[in-house]
Amino acid sequence: MSRKFRPLPAQVDLPALERGMLDRWRENKVFERSLERTASGPRWIFYEGPPTANGMPGVHHIEARVFKDVFPRYRTMKGYHVPRKAGWDCHGLPVEVAVEKELGLTGKKDIESYGIAEFNARCRESVMRHVDAFEDMSDRMGFWADYDQAYRTMDPQYVEAVWWSLQVVFDKGLLFRDFRITPYCPRCGTPLSDHELGQPGGYEDISSPSVYVRMPATSGPLAELGASLLIWTTTPWTLVSNTAVAVHPDVTYVAARPA
Repeated sequence: MSRKFRPLPAQVDLPALERGMLDRWRENKVFERSLERTASGPRWIFYEGPPTANGMPGVHHIEARVFKDVFPRYRTMKGYHVPRKAGWDCHGLPVEVAVEKELGLTGKKDIESYGIAEFNARCRESVMRHVDAFEDMSDRMGFWADYDQAYRTMDPQYVEAVWWSLQVVFDKGLLFRDFRITPYCPRCGTPLSDHELGQPGGYEDISSPSVYVRMPATSGPLAELGASLLIWTTTPWTLVSNTAVAVHPDVTYVAARPA
């Protein structure tokens, strides 16, 4: 009786087995043939939720890709034709912050001084920096997708498609205007998503300069007692230009003396 599988040696070279399997998939075009075999089946469309390739892939990318691979692979085995279009997320505040750090910039004014066009060009370059590493990782774990025709969220065609989808949602009466509370970054001058807020540095304790100033009363009964107005300010750099202290007629003030 013929054996179905070749017997493995007692000492297995796992890296060599991996390289051999990758060569087999590539040389025999296994992914492409799986698409050809199901070409006449019902279509089941898969768009990859794209990673941002401005950083090296990590364990969390492997976990996400395993989950994403389950559904296209299952549908393919059920006879569906499942084109798998890869994609790259090319925008977002984390990308801009990373480029700011690379350039030594600390805020919006620095970006404007550097040049918005030049800054955008650096951002566009950074988001494609580690595409090769992501593709190699995906191939090694058997996550098959079409990287030759990958979409990029910074391409005009993608942006136009997003605006088109919003138009469709609006035309169906599913889009409305309202008010909401959202985290805001005063340094960047932009709202923050929950994801951005959860990154390191989203919330942090900072020290803000503030001072208390005594200004002697110059008239009235309190002046005769040697009393002073106690002023608290969080903008001490404006004190040199201040010429008066303002009080509100409807606010109750108290006079206190040291114990």
